[in-house]
Amino acid sequence: MEREKRRERELNENQLEGRNAVLEVLRSGRDIEKIMVQKGNVEGTIKRIVAQAAEKGVVIQEVSRQKLDELSQTKNHQGVIALVSAHDYVEVEDILAAARAKGEDPFIILLDGITDPHNLGAILRTAECAGAHGVIIPKRRSVGLNATVGKTSAGAIEYMPVAKVTNLVKTMEQLKKEGLWFACADMGENDHFDTNLKGPIGLVIGSEGEGVSRLVKENCDFTASIPMYGKISSLNASVAAALLMYEVVRQRNYSK
Repeated sequence: MEREKRRERELNENQLEGRNAVLEVLRSGRDIEKIMVQKGNVEGTIKRIVAQAAEKGVVIQEVSRQKLDELSQTKNHQGVIALVSAHDYVEVEDILAAARAKGEDPFIILLDGITDPHNLGAILRTAECAGAHGVIIPKRRSVGLNATVGKTSAGAIEYMPVAKVTNLVKTMEQLKKEGLWFACADMGENDHFDTNLKGPIGLVIGSEGEGVSRLVKENCDFTASIPMYGKISSLNASVAAALLMYEVVRQRNYSK
């Protein structure tokens, strides 16, 4: 019973329901993961919410009344539910500035299609331990900084800067101008032990099911593969990310 109450409190902190509550959070400037509105209900206050959310670049998702009823904790959602972030996001420039402040080459993790909050939380935890300067996720097709991510990260969410961007490819193009090279985690011939991961580096990790999307992969400079010797041909996304991050650590700090 206590566990259920604790889970409910966590959800309440990150889920806002009702028109006035959602309007207020939009005005506050707090980071919002997405706003779900009832299909066909775009009149009055809901119309204002959709317009303000679109202006701020917040993801808007139309769902059925049944879906809202299932998600609702107050049972009075009034046709709209907002999921807010458990922690504020940063800008990509803030991540680069963090690297400059330490006098280090940028070390950034880009996540393409990670939808499991436990994977994201685990990646944030490893990234913080490995000394990465930040993590970049897309606005769509990705889990955001929700309560589960915060809990799984074991506190790393407080220390690891996360930027949320509209387009990963454009972000990569901008970062290339800052001198970054991009390594795509993928099954291929380039064993990560033999891949040069020194210097300004961005590690691109895809989802477990689909891997890195085609356009993002095409904009990577090379692939970094993890050798497999068993009968299973792939690793959990957070485990693969951890192995590649610590190969960067090894090459930066322990190889001649």
